Amino acid sequence: MTHFKRPVAPRTPSVLVTGAPVGPAPPEGRTSATGLRPGGEAPWSAPKVTQSTNGTGRASSNGDVLGDVNYLSEPDGTSLPGAPSVLSAGQVVGVALVIGGFVTGLVLAPFLTLAATNGGVVLFFMAANGMKLVLIDRSLRHATPNHLRSVPEWIADAKLPVYTILLPVFRETSVLRQLVAGIEALDYPKALLDVKLLLEEDDTETRDAVAQIGLPACFDILVVPDVGPQGKPRACNYGLFRAKGEYLVIFDAEDRPEPDQLRKSVVSFRMCAPNVVCHQAKLNYFNRSHNLLTRWFTSEYSVWFDQLLPGLQSLDVAIPLGGTSNHFITERLRLLGGWNPYNVTEDAELGVRIYLRGWKTAVLDSTTYEEATSQYRNWIRQRSRWVKGYMQTYLSCMRRPVRLAGRMGLKSFVSFQLFFGANTLCLLVNPIYWIMIAVWFATHAGWIPSIFPAPVLYLAAFGLLVGNGACMLSLVSGSVARRHYGDVKWAFLVPVYWVIMSMAAYKGLFQLFHKPSYWEKTEHGICQYEPSESIIPPFGLPPVRTESLWL
Repeated sequence: MTHFKRPVAPRTPSVLVTGAPVGPAPPEGRTSATGLRPGGEAPWSAPKVTQSTNGTGRASSNGDVLGDVNYLSEPDGTSLPGAPSVLSAGQVVGVALVIGGFVTGLVLAPFLTLAATNGGVVLFFMAANGMKLVLIDRSLRHATPNHLRSVPEWIADAKLPVYTILLPVFRETSVLRQLVAGIEALDYPKALLDVKLLLEEDDTETRDAVAQIGLPACFDILVVPDVGPQGKPRACNYGLFRAKGEYLVIFDAEDRPEPDQLRKSVVSFRMCAPNVVCHQAKLNYFNRSHNLLTRWFTSEYSVWFDQLLPGLQSLDVAIPLGGTSNHFITERLRLLGGWNPYNVTEDAELGVRIYLRGWKTAVLDSTTYEEATSQYRNWIRQRSRWVKGYMQTYLSCMRRPVRLAGRMGLKSFVSFQLFFGANTLCLLVNPIYWIMIAVWFATHAGWIPSIFPAPVLYLAAFGLLVGNGACMLSLVSGSVARRHYGDVKWAFLVPVYWVIMSMAAYKGLFQLFHKPSYWEKTEHGICQYEPSESIIPPFGLPPVRTESLWL
Protein backbone atom coordinates (compact mmCIF):
# COMPACT_ATOMS: atom_id res chain seq x y z
CA MET A 1 0.00 0.00 0.00
CA THR A 2 1.31 3.43 -0.87
CA HIS A 3 2.72 5.27 2.08
CA PHE A 4 1.24 8.70 2.74
CA LYS A 5 3.17 11.12 4.89
CA ARG A 6 1.36 13.64 7.01
CA PRO A 7 1.13 17.00 5.23
CA VAL A 8 3.34 19.76 6.58
CA ALA A 9 0.98 22.53 5.50
CA PRO A 10 -1.08 24.16 8.27
CA ARG A 11 -4.24 22.28 9.12
CA THR A 12 -7.43 24.04 8.03
CA PRO A 13 -10.06 24.57 10.75
CA SER A 14 -12.64 21.81 11.07
CA VAL A 15 -16.36 22.42 11.27
CA LEU A 16 -19.58 20.82 12.34
CA VAL A 17 -21.16 19.89 9.05
CA THR A 18 -24.63 21.31 8.63
CA GLY A 19 -24.81 21.90 4.90
CA ALA A 20 -22.93 25.19 4.74
CA PRO A 21 -19.83 25.62 2.58
CA VAL A 22 -16.59 25.09 4.45
CA GLY A 23 -13.06 25.89 3.50
CA PRO A 24 -11.70 27.01 0.16
CA ALA A 25 -13.20 25.61 -3.00
CA PRO A 26 -10.96 23.28 -4.97
CA PRO A 27 -8.99 25.11 -7.66
CA GLU A 28 -10.12 24.90 -11.25
CA GLY A 29 -9.69 21.36 -12.54
CA ARG A 30 -8.90 19.92 -9.11
CA THR A 31 -11.22 17.35 -7.65
CA SER A 32 -12.38 17.29 -4.07
CA ALA A 33 -12.06 14.46 -1.58
CA THR A 34 -15.65 13.50 -2.29
CA GLY A 35 -14.69 12.27 -5.72
CA LEU A 36 -16.60 15.13 -7.38
CA ARG A 37 -15.39 18.05 -9.38
CA PRO A 38 -16.47 21.51 -8.26
CA GLY A 39 -20.22 21.82 -8.67
CA GLY A 40 -20.88 18.14 -8.03
CA GLU A 41 -20.45 17.03 -11.62
CA ALA A 42 -18.81 13.99 -13.13
CA PRO A 43 -17.28 11.65 -10.55
CA TRP A 44 -13.59 11.41 -9.99
CA SER A 45 -12.17 7.91 -9.78
CA ALA A 46 -10.06 7.75 -6.66
CA PRO A 47 -7.02 5.49 -6.80
CA LYS A 48 -7.76 1.95 -5.74
CA VAL A 49 -6.13 0.64 -2.62
CA THR A 50 -3.11 -1.47 -3.32
CA GLN A 51 -3.41 -4.81 -1.56
CA SER A 52 0.20 -4.96 -0.50
CA THR A 53 2.14 -3.29 2.25
CA ASN A 54 4.97 -5.72 2.82
CA GLY A 55 4.74 -8.06 -0.13
CA THR A 56 2.02 -10.16 1.49
CA GLY A 57 -0.95 -7.88 0.96
CA ARG A 58 -1.37 -7.77 4.71
CA ALA A 59 -0.66 -5.31 7.43
CA SER A 60 2.13 -5.85 9.86
CA SER A 61 0.95 -7.57 13.04
CA ASN A 62 2.92 -5.35 15.41
CA GLY A 63 -0.12 -3.19 16.18
CA ASP A 64 1.54 0.11 15.19
CA VAL A 65 -1.09 2.53 13.88
CA LEU A 66 1.55 5.03 12.74
CA GLY A 67 2.43 2.96 9.68
CA ASP A 68 0.35 1.80 6.73
CA VAL A 69 -2.18 -0.86 7.55
CA ASN A 70 -4.51 -2.95 5.40
CA TYR A 71 -7.16 -5.04 7.09
CA LEU A 72 -9.39 -5.60 4.07
CA SER A 73 -10.58 -9.14 3.54
CA GLU A 74 -9.32 -10.80 0.40
CA PRO A 75 -11.96 -12.41 -1.83
CA ASP A 76 -10.76 -15.88 -0.84
CA GLY A 77 -10.89 -15.11 2.89
CA THR A 78 -7.13 -15.43 3.35
CA SER A 79 -6.25 -15.39 7.03
CA LEU A 80 -4.89 -12.31 8.72
CA PRO A 81 -1.60 -12.50 10.63
CA GLY A 82 -1.61 -13.22 14.33
CA ALA A 83 -2.94 -10.68 16.80
CA PRO A 84 -0.47 -8.01 17.93
CA SER A 85 0.84 -8.18 21.45
CA VAL A 86 -0.92 -6.00 24.00
CA LEU A 87 2.33 -4.24 24.89
CA SER A 88 5.35 -3.71 22.71
CA ALA A 89 8.80 -4.64 23.98
CA GLY A 90 9.53 -0.99 24.66
CA GLN A 91 6.30 -0.59 26.61
CA VAL A 92 7.09 -3.66 28.69
CA VAL A 93 10.48 -2.15 29.57
CA GLY A 94 8.86 1.18 30.36
CA VAL A 95 6.22 -0.38 32.62
CA ALA A 96 8.91 -2.41 34.39
CA LEU A 97 10.98 0.73 34.99
CA VAL A 98 7.99 2.63 36.38
CA ILE A 99 7.02 -0.22 38.69
CA GLY A 100 10.62 -0.67 39.77
CA GLY A 101 11.01 3.02 40.51
CA PHE A 102 7.75 3.10 42.44
CA VAL A 103 8.69 0.07 44.57
CA THR A 104 12.14 1.55 45.23
CA GLY A 105 10.49 4.78 46.32
CA LEU A 106 8.16 2.89 48.67
CA VAL A 107 11.18 1.24 50.29
CA LEU A 108 13.26 4.39 50.66
CA ALA A 109 10.61 7.06 51.30
CA PRO A 110 7.14 5.51 51.35
CA PHE A 111 5.00 8.50 52.32
CA LEU A 112 6.84 10.91 50.04
CA THR A 113 6.45 8.48 47.15
CA LEU A 114 2.74 7.97 47.80
CA ALA A 115 2.16 11.72 48.23
CA ALA A 116 3.96 12.53 44.97
CA THR A 117 2.07 9.82 43.10
CA ASN A 118 -1.18 10.98 44.62
CA GLY A 119 -0.49 14.56 43.59
CA GLY A 120 0.28 13.53 40.02
CA VAL A 121 -2.93 11.51 39.75
CA VAL A 122 -5.03 14.35 41.16
CA LEU A 123 -3.51 16.84 38.72
CA PHE A 124 -4.15 14.47 35.82
CA PHE A 125 -7.75 14.01 36.97
CA MET A 126 -8.29 17.75 37.12
CA ALA A 127 -6.72 18.30 33.72
CA ALA A 128 -8.93 15.62 32.15
CA ASN A 129 -12.11 17.00 33.73
CA GLY A 130 -11.06 20.52 32.83
CA MET A 131 -10.63 19.52 29.21
CA LYS A 132 -14.14 18.03 29.11
CA LEU A 133 -15.54 21.28 30.47
CA VAL A 134 -13.64 23.22 27.83
CA LEU A 135 -15.06 20.97 25.12
CA ILE A 136 -18.60 21.40 26.41
CA ASP A 137 -18.12 25.16 26.67
CA ARG A 138 -16.81 25.40 23.10
CA SER A 139 -19.81 23.39 21.99
CA LEU A 140 -22.39 25.52 23.79
CA ARG A 141 -21.13 29.08 23.97
CA HIS A 142 -21.70 29.60 20.24
CA ALA A 143 -25.30 28.35 20.59
CA THR A 144 -27.68 29.43 17.85
CA PRO A 145 -31.02 27.89 16.88
CA ASN A 146 -30.45 25.03 14.50
CA HIS A 147 -32.51 25.57 11.35
CA LEU A 148 -30.87 22.88 9.26
CA ARG A 149 -32.82 19.84 10.35
CA SER A 150 -34.11 19.27 6.80
CA VAL A 151 -32.23 18.75 3.55
CA PRO A 152 -32.25 21.62 1.03
CA GLU A 153 -34.86 21.29 -1.69
CA TRP A 154 -32.36 21.49 -4.54
CA ILE A 155 -30.98 17.97 -3.99
CA ALA A 156 -32.44 16.04 -6.90
CA ASP A 157 -32.51 12.25 -6.94
CA ALA A 158 -30.67 12.27 -10.26
CA LYS A 159 -27.66 13.92 -8.59
CA LEU A 160 -27.42 11.41 -5.75
CA PRO A 161 -24.66 8.78 -5.87
CA VAL A 162 -24.84 5.10 -4.99
CA TYR A 163 -24.63 4.74 -1.21
CA THR A 164 -23.38 1.54 0.44
CA ILE A 165 -24.89 0.58 3.81
CA LEU A 166 -23.08 -2.05 5.86
CA LEU A 167 -25.29 -3.98 8.28
CA PRO A 168 -23.21 -6.39 10.40
CA VAL A 169 -25.63 -8.77 12.09
CA PHE A 170 -24.83 -11.53 14.58
CA ARG A 171 -27.53 -13.34 16.53
CA GLU A 172 -30.00 -10.52 16.00
CA THR A 173 -33.15 -12.39 14.96
CA SER A 174 -35.29 -10.34 17.34
CA VAL A 175 -34.56 -7.06 15.54
CA LEU A 176 -34.31 -8.21 11.92
CA ARG A 177 -37.68 -6.83 10.88
CA GLN A 178 -36.97 -3.59 12.72
CA LEU A 179 -33.66 -3.36 10.86
CA VAL A 180 -35.30 -3.81 7.45
CA ALA A 181 -38.01 -1.28 8.36
CA GLY A 182 -35.36 1.28 9.32
CA ILE A 183 -33.60 0.95 5.96
CA GLU A 184 -36.88 1.14 4.06
CA ALA A 185 -37.75 4.34 5.95
CA LEU A 186 -34.66 6.13 4.61
CA ASP A 187 -35.49 8.99 2.26
CA TYR A 188 -33.11 7.87 -0.46
CA PRO A 189 -33.79 6.26 -3.86
CA LYS A 190 -33.79 2.53 -3.27
CA ALA A 191 -32.21 1.95 -6.68
CA LEU A 192 -29.16 3.87 -5.41
CA LEU A 193 -28.78 1.87 -2.19
CA ASP A 194 -26.20 -0.90 -1.98
CA VAL A 195 -27.16 -2.61 1.27
CA LYS A 196 -24.76 -5.30 2.47
CA LEU A 197 -26.35 -7.56 5.10
CA LEU A 198 -23.30 -9.17 6.70
CA LEU A 199 -24.00 -12.54 8.32
CA GLU A 200 -21.53 -14.76 10.14
CA GLU A 201 -20.82 -18.20 8.74
CA ASP A 202 -21.60 -19.96 12.04
CA ASP A 203 -24.75 -17.94 12.78
CA THR A 204 -27.26 -20.37 11.30
CA GLU A 205 -30.10 -18.98 13.43
CA THR A 206 -29.92 -15.51 11.87
CA ARG A 207 -29.31 -16.89 8.40
CA ASP A 208 -32.43 -19.03 8.67
CA ALA A 209 -34.45 -16.05 9.92
CA VAL A 210 -33.24 -13.90 7.01
CA ALA A 211 -34.32 -16.60 4.56
CA GLN A 212 -37.85 -16.43 5.96
CA ILE A 213 -38.42 -12.70 5.55
CA GLY A 214 -38.72 -10.78 2.34
CA LEU A 215 -35.81 -8.43 1.83
CA PRO A 216 -36.00 -5.41 -0.49
CA ALA A 217 -34.20 -5.69 -3.81
CA CYS A 218 -31.43 -3.35 -2.64
CA PHE A 219 -30.26 -5.88 -0.03
CA ASP A 220 -27.26 -8.06 -0.79
CA ILE A 221 -26.66 -10.94 1.65
CA LEU A 222 -22.99 -11.67 2.34
CA VAL A 223 -21.84 -14.56 4.52
CA VAL A 224 -18.54 -13.66 6.20
CA PRO A 225 -16.03 -16.55 6.23
CA ASP A 226 -15.01 -17.70 9.70
CA VAL A 227 -11.40 -16.55 9.30
CA GLY A 228 -9.63 -14.37 11.84
CA PRO A 229 -11.09 -12.81 14.99
CA GLN A 230 -14.88 -12.80 14.93
CA GLY A 231 -16.49 -9.41 15.37
CA LYS A 232 -17.97 -6.42 13.64
CA PRO A 233 -14.69 -5.09 12.13
CA ARG A 234 -14.03 -8.36 10.30
CA ALA A 235 -17.54 -8.33 8.86
CA CYS A 236 -17.30 -4.67 7.86
CA ASN A 237 -13.99 -5.24 6.08
CA TYR A 238 -15.60 -8.06 4.12
CA GLY A 239 -18.41 -5.72 3.11
CA LEU A 240 -16.07 -2.82 2.34
CA PHE A 241 -14.12 -4.97 -0.07
CA ARG A 242 -17.35 -5.48 -2.05
CA ALA A 243 -18.90 -2.03 -1.64
CA LYS A 244 -20.21 -0.37 -4.79
CA GLY A 245 -21.15 3.03 -3.43
CA GLU A 246 -19.28 6.31 -3.65
CA TYR A 247 -20.14 6.76 0.02
CA LEU A 248 -20.50 4.17 2.75
CA VAL A 249 -22.16 4.07 6.16
CA ILE A 250 -22.34 1.43 8.87
CA PHE A 251 -25.49 0.87 10.93
CA ASP A 252 -26.04 -1.55 13.79
CA ALA A 253 -28.92 -4.01 13.76
CA GLU A 254 -31.14 -2.02 16.14
CA ASP A 255 -30.45 1.42 14.63
CA ARG A 256 -33.13 3.83 13.45
CA PRO A 257 -31.39 6.68 11.60
CA GLU A 258 -33.31 9.82 10.79
CA PRO A 259 -34.81 9.35 7.30
CA ASP A 260 -32.84 12.17 5.64
CA GLN A 261 -29.46 11.20 7.08
CA LEU A 262 -27.97 9.86 3.84
CA ARG A 263 -29.07 12.93 1.88
CA LYS A 264 -27.56 15.19 4.53
CA SER A 265 -24.32 13.27 4.34
CA VAL A 266 -24.14 13.64 0.55
CA VAL A 267 -24.76 17.39 0.77
CA SER A 268 -22.20 17.76 3.53
CA PHE A 269 -19.50 15.82 1.68
CA ARG A 270 -20.03 17.96 -1.42
CA MET A 271 -19.92 21.25 0.47
CA CYS A 272 -17.28 20.69 3.14
CA ALA A 273 -13.51 20.89 2.93
CA PRO A 274 -11.88 18.36 0.57
CA ASN A 275 -9.97 16.63 3.37
CA VAL A 276 -13.10 15.68 5.34
CA VAL A 277 -13.41 11.95 4.68
CA CYS A 278 -15.77 10.92 7.47
CA HIS A 279 -18.96 12.21 9.05
CA GLN A 280 -20.00 10.97 12.47
CA ALA A 281 -23.75 11.27 12.99
CA LYS A 282 -24.98 11.87 16.52
CA LEU A 283 -26.25 8.86 18.46
CA ASN A 284 -29.02 8.70 21.02
CA TYR A 285 -31.54 6.19 22.38
CA PHE A 286 -35.18 5.52 21.65
CA ASN A 287 -35.80 3.63 24.91
CA ARG A 288 -34.28 6.12 27.35
CA SER A 289 -37.29 6.00 29.72
CA HIS A 290 -37.18 2.21 30.17
CA ASN A 291 -35.35 2.31 33.52
CA LEU A 292 -32.77 4.27 35.48
CA LEU A 293 -29.83 2.66 33.66
CA THR A 294 -31.15 3.70 30.24
CA ARG A 295 -31.71 7.25 31.52
CA TRP A 296 -28.09 7.52 32.70
CA PHE A 297 -26.88 5.95 29.48
CA THR A 298 -28.91 8.38 27.35
CA SER A 299 -27.63 11.40 29.29
CA GLU A 300 -24.06 10.17 28.84
CA TYR A 301 -24.58 9.72 25.08
CA SER A 302 -26.19 13.16 24.78
CA VAL A 303 -23.09 14.77 26.30
CA TRP A 304 -20.68 12.63 24.28
CA PHE A 305 -22.13 13.07 20.80
CA ASP A 306 -23.85 16.45 21.13
CA GLN A 307 -21.16 18.28 23.07
CA LEU A 308 -17.82 16.50 23.55
CA LEU A 309 -17.27 15.35 19.95
CA PRO A 310 -18.22 18.75 18.46
CA GLY A 311 -15.86 20.26 21.03
CA LEU A 312 -13.03 18.02 19.84
CA GLN A 313 -13.82 18.99 16.26
CA SER A 314 -13.64 22.68 17.14
CA LEU A 315 -10.13 22.09 18.53
CA ASP A 316 -9.09 20.28 15.33
CA VAL A 317 -7.82 17.17 17.10
CA ALA A 318 -8.38 13.43 16.69
CA ILE A 319 -12.02 12.36 17.12
CA PRO A 320 -12.95 8.83 18.25
CA LEU A 321 -15.71 7.50 16.02
CA GLY A 322 -18.81 5.87 17.42
CA GLY A 323 -19.58 2.27 16.52
CA THR A 324 -22.32 3.19 14.06
CA SER A 325 -23.51 5.92 11.69
CA ASN A 326 -20.00 6.65 10.43
CA HIS A 327 -20.28 7.96 6.87
CA PHE A 328 -17.17 7.58 4.71
CA ILE A 329 -15.91 8.33 1.26
CA THR A 330 -15.53 4.70 0.24
CA GLU A 331 -12.21 4.95 -1.57
CA ARG A 332 -10.67 6.92 1.28
CA LEU A 333 -11.75 4.23 3.71
CA ARG A 334 -10.08 1.63 1.50
CA LEU A 335 -6.91 3.71 1.45
CA LEU A 336 -7.04 3.72 5.25
CA GLY A 337 -7.08 -0.09 5.17
CA GLY A 338 -10.50 -0.61 6.74
CA TRP A 339 -11.16 -1.54 10.35
CA ASN A 340 -8.75 -3.29 12.70
CA PRO A 341 -10.30 -6.72 13.47
CA TYR A 342 -8.08 -7.14 16.54
CA ASN A 343 -9.38 -3.97 18.21
CA VAL A 344 -12.80 -4.29 19.83
CA THR A 345 -13.41 -0.53 19.48
CA GLU A 346 -12.16 -0.43 15.92
CA ASP A 347 -14.10 2.79 15.38
CA ALA A 348 -12.07 4.78 17.91
CA GLU A 349 -8.80 3.58 16.41
CA LEU A 350 -10.00 4.42 12.91
CA GLY A 351 -10.72 7.97 14.04
CA VAL A 352 -7.08 8.31 15.11
CA ARG A 353 -5.83 6.85 11.82
CA ILE A 354 -7.96 9.34 9.89
CA TYR A 355 -6.31 12.18 11.77
CA LEU A 356 -2.80 10.79 11.37
CA ARG A 357 -3.33 10.55 7.62
CA GLY A 358 -3.97 14.31 7.60
CA TRP A 359 -7.71 13.91 6.93
CA LYS A 360 -10.64 15.04 9.05
CA THR A 361 -13.81 13.83 10.70
CA ALA A 362 -16.83 16.11 11.05
CA VAL A 363 -19.94 15.72 13.19
CA LEU A 364 -23.06 15.40 11.06
CA ASP A 365 -26.20 17.17 12.20
CA SER A 366 -28.38 14.08 12.15
CA THR A 367 -29.25 11.53 14.83
CA THR A 368 -29.41 7.76 14.78
CA TYR A 369 -31.51 6.27 17.55
CA GLU A 370 -30.32 3.03 19.11
CA GLU A 371 -31.50 0.68 21.83
CA ALA A 372 -29.88 1.55 25.15
CA THR A 373 -28.74 -1.54 27.02
CA SER A 374 -31.29 -1.90 29.80
CA GLN A 375 -29.93 -4.90 31.77
CA TYR A 376 -26.97 -4.41 34.08
CA ARG A 377 -25.03 -7.56 33.16
CA ASN A 378 -25.57 -6.86 29.48
CA TRP A 379 -24.46 -3.25 30.02
CA ILE A 380 -21.26 -4.36 31.77
CA ARG A 381 -20.47 -6.74 28.89
CA GLN A 382 -20.85 -3.90 26.43
CA ARG A 383 -18.97 -1.28 28.46
CA SER A 384 -16.11 -3.60 29.35
CA ARG A 385 -15.58 -4.19 25.63
CA TRP A 386 -15.56 -0.46 24.98
CA VAL A 387 -13.06 0.21 27.76
CA LYS A 388 -10.87 -2.66 26.59
CA GLY A 389 -10.93 -1.25 23.07
CA TYR A 390 -9.93 2.21 24.27
CA MET A 391 -7.04 0.60 26.14
CA GLN A 392 -6.01 -1.20 22.94
CA THR A 393 -6.23 2.02 20.94
CA TYR A 394 -4.24 4.01 23.46
CA LEU A 395 -1.52 1.39 23.86
CA SER A 396 -1.17 0.79 20.14
CA CYS A 397 -0.82 4.52 19.49
CA MET A 398 1.64 4.95 22.34
CA ARG A 399 4.07 2.30 21.10
CA ARG A 400 6.11 5.19 19.71
CA PRO A 401 5.05 8.21 21.77
CA VAL A 402 7.68 10.60 20.46
CA ARG A 403 6.80 9.82 16.86
CA LEU A 404 3.09 10.08 17.69
CA ALA A 405 3.61 13.52 19.23
CA GLY A 406 5.51 14.63 16.15
CA ARG A 407 2.77 13.42 13.81
CA MET A 408 -0.09 14.83 15.86
CA GLY A 409 1.36 18.08 17.09
CA LEU A 410 1.44 19.17 20.73
CA LYS A 411 -2.22 20.21 21.01
CA SER A 412 -3.64 16.98 19.61
CA PHE A 413 -1.14 14.84 21.54
CA VAL A 414 -2.18 16.43 24.84
CA SER A 415 -5.82 16.05 23.86
CA PHE A 416 -5.19 12.38 23.10
CA GLN A 417 -3.74 11.84 26.58
CA LEU A 418 -6.55 13.67 28.37
CA PHE A 419 -9.38 12.18 26.33
CA PHE A 420 -8.39 8.71 25.13
CA GLY A 421 -6.06 7.94 28.03
CA ALA A 422 -7.89 9.60 30.91
CA ASN A 423 -11.29 8.14 30.03
CA THR A 424 -9.90 4.73 30.92
CA LEU A 425 -7.44 5.57 33.67
CA CYS A 426 -9.97 7.55 35.68
CA LEU A 427 -12.36 4.60 35.74
CA LEU A 428 -9.59 2.38 37.11
CA VAL A 429 -8.32 4.83 39.71
CA ASN A 430 -11.68 6.06 41.04
CA PRO A 431 -12.36 2.98 43.20
CA ILE A 432 -8.99 3.40 44.95
CA TYR A 433 -10.01 6.86 46.15
CA TRP A 434 -13.49 5.69 47.10
CA ILE A 435 -11.92 2.94 49.24
CA MET A 436 -9.56 5.44 50.88
CA ILE A 437 -12.50 7.71 51.74
CA ALA A 438 -14.39 4.78 53.24
CA VAL A 439 -11.35 3.63 55.22
CA TRP A 440 -10.76 7.14 56.55
CA PHE A 441 -14.30 7.57 57.80
CA ALA A 442 -14.35 4.06 59.25
CA THR A 443 -10.93 3.99 60.96
CA HIS A 444 -9.32 7.46 60.70
CA ALA A 445 -6.14 5.67 59.59
CA GLY A 446 -3.17 7.94 60.17
CA TRP A 447 -1.39 7.08 56.93
CA ILE A 448 -4.13 8.60 54.75
CA PRO A 449 -3.53 12.25 55.79
CA SER A 450 0.19 11.62 55.28
CA ILE A 451 -0.27 11.12 51.55
CA PHE A 452 -2.49 14.19 51.29
CA PRO A 453 -0.20 17.13 52.15
CA ALA A 454 -1.94 20.51 52.08
CA PRO A 455 -1.50 21.32 48.35
CA VAL A 456 -2.69 17.86 47.30
CA LEU A 457 -5.55 17.93 49.80
CA TYR A 458 -6.84 21.27 48.48
CA LEU A 459 -6.62 20.09 44.88
CA ALA A 460 -8.32 16.80 45.72
CA ALA A 461 -11.11 18.56 47.63
CA PHE A 462 -11.62 20.96 44.74
CA GLY A 463 -11.79 18.05 42.32
CA LEU A 464 -14.18 16.13 44.55
CA LEU A 465 -16.64 18.98 45.01
CA VAL A 466 -16.27 21.18 41.95
CA GLY A 467 -15.09 18.56 39.44
CA ASN A 468 -17.72 15.97 40.28
CA GLY A 469 -20.38 18.67 40.48
CA ALA A 470 -19.42 19.90 37.03
CA CYS A 471 -19.60 16.36 35.66
CA MET A 472 -23.11 16.00 37.06
CA LEU A 473 -24.13 19.33 35.56
CA SER A 474 -22.75 18.25 32.19
CA LEU A 475 -25.24 15.37 32.22
CA VAL A 476 -27.95 17.87 33.08
CA SER A 477 -26.83 19.94 30.10
CA GLY A 478 -27.00 16.92 27.81
CA SER A 479 -30.48 16.02 29.01
CA VAL A 480 -31.81 19.56 28.71
CA ALA A 481 -30.37 20.01 25.21
CA ARG A 482 -32.25 16.88 24.10
CA ARG A 483 -35.36 18.10 25.99
CA HIS A 484 -35.23 15.07 28.25
CA TYR A 485 -36.34 17.15 31.21
CA GLY A 486 -37.51 14.13 33.19
CA ASP A 487 -33.92 12.82 33.27
CA VAL A 488 -32.44 15.90 34.93
CA LYS A 489 -33.11 14.76 38.50
CA TRP A 490 -31.48 11.38 37.86
CA ALA A 491 -28.22 13.05 36.82
CA PHE A 492 -27.50 13.77 40.48
CA LEU A 493 -27.40 10.03 41.19
CA VAL A 494 -24.75 9.48 38.55
CA PRO A 495 -22.01 8.48 41.09
CA VAL A 496 -23.79 5.14 41.26
CA TYR A 497 -23.39 4.93 37.49
CA TRP A 498 -19.68 5.66 37.88
CA VAL A 499 -19.34 2.67 40.20
CA ILE A 500 -20.82 0.39 37.54
CA MET A 501 -18.52 1.94 34.94
CA SER A 502 -15.48 1.15 37.08
CA MET A 503 -16.65 -2.44 37.51
CA ALA A 504 -16.82 -2.74 33.72
CA ALA A 505 -13.39 -1.09 33.38
CA TYR A 506 -11.71 -3.68 35.60
CA LYS A 507 -13.37 -6.46 33.66
CA GLY A 508 -12.05 -4.88 30.45
CA LEU A 509 -8.56 -4.63 31.95
CA PHE A 510 -8.62 -8.32 32.81
CA GLN A 511 -9.80 -9.27 29.32
CA LEU A 512 -7.17 -7.03 27.73
CA PHE A 513 -4.49 -9.54 28.75
CA HIS A 514 -6.63 -12.68 28.96
CA LYS A 515 -8.52 -12.46 25.62
CA PRO A 516 -7.83 -9.08 24.01
CA SER A 517 -9.66 -9.62 20.71
CA TYR A 518 -12.70 -11.34 22.20
CA TRP A 519 -15.86 -9.56 21.06
CA GLU A 520 -18.35 -9.81 23.93
CA LYS A 521 -21.81 -9.85 22.41
CA THR A 522 -24.38 -7.23 23.46
CA GLU A 523 -27.95 -8.53 23.42
CA HIS A 524 -30.50 -6.40 21.57
CA GLY A 525 -34.23 -6.61 21.07
CA ILE A 526 -35.10 -6.30 24.78
CA CYS A 527 -36.84 -3.00 24.03
CA GLN A 528 -38.54 -2.65 20.66
CA TYR A 529 -38.63 0.56 18.68
CA GLU A 530 -42.08 2.14 18.70
CA PRO A 531 -42.66 4.27 15.57
CA SER A 532 -45.37 6.21 17.37
CA GLU A 533 -43.01 7.27 20.16
CA SER A 534 -42.22 10.96 20.07
CA ILE A 535 -38.50 11.60 19.79
CA ILE A 536 -37.81 15.29 20.12
CA PRO A 537 -34.72 16.56 18.32
CA PRO A 538 -32.23 18.61 20.30
CA PHE A 539 -32.35 22.36 20.34
CA GLY A 540 -29.71 24.93 21.00
CA LEU A 541 -26.91 22.64 19.73
CA PRO A 542 -24.91 24.93 17.50
CA PRO A 543 -22.74 24.36 14.51
CA VAL A 544 -19.15 24.66 15.68
CA ARG A 545 -17.57 27.77 14.28
CA THR A 546 -14.00 28.35 13.28
CA GLU A 547 -12.14 31.36 14.56
CA SER A 548 -13.41 33.51 11.71
CA LEU A 549 -16.51 31.84 10.31
CA TRP A 550 -20.04 31.31 11.53
CA LEU A 551 -21.87 28.45 9.84
